[in-house]
Amino acid sequence: MLTGMGANQFAEKLGIPQVPVEELVTDHAKAEWEQYRKYKQTVKSLFNTELVHDTVGAVAIDCEGNMACATSTGGITNKMVGRVGDTPVIGSGGYADNLVGAVSATGHGESIMKVTLARLILFHMEQGKTPEEAADSALHYMEKRVHGRGGVIVVSKTGEWTARFTTKRMVWAGIKEGMLMYGLNPGETIQEIIKPSK
Repeated sequence: MLTGMGANQFAEKLGIPQVPVEELVTDHAKAEWEQYRKYKQTVKSLFNTELVHDTVGAVAIDCEGNMACATSTGGITNKMVGRVGDTPVIGSGGYADNLVGAVSATGHGESIMKVTLARLILFHMEQGKTPEEAADSALHYMEKRVHGRGGVIVVSKTGEWTARFTTKRMVWAGIKEGMLMYGLNPGETIQEIIKPSK
């Protein structure tokens, strides 16, 4: 895993062009940074897992049974320079195993890393739990053990999948056999048939 100057040097050797930092900062991120500058007003919310974060994740199984997961995030505002969160840590922010399934996770990064959340879910599945049971077990363990909350999307090697979370809400969507399912709030599942394009 490379961070900081090591990552920059590696990218340069590969010929990946650098862009000015200003181009990477959105108006929303600038406004959020201004809010966090008011330390006394925001110290309690700095690491609040109930707030909206920008993590996006995906899990998939292809027609040959190959499992995949991907997770991307901007991280925590005002994080320490060089901090590596859960997203790039294998077994924490994501994990895929063709013999079991795939997981993508979001939430309080330090908590996710302490329990290696993604791998823990697949461990429960190896013990015979469904994706939903495995996700619920691991998320509740994380909340009880390290007081962290989060959310996950999980798919098994047989194509069973779920989206589970212990935060107030998590946007999720999934497609299986022509059916789109999505939701935001706990217990909410909206279904739509996907019509083939002509």
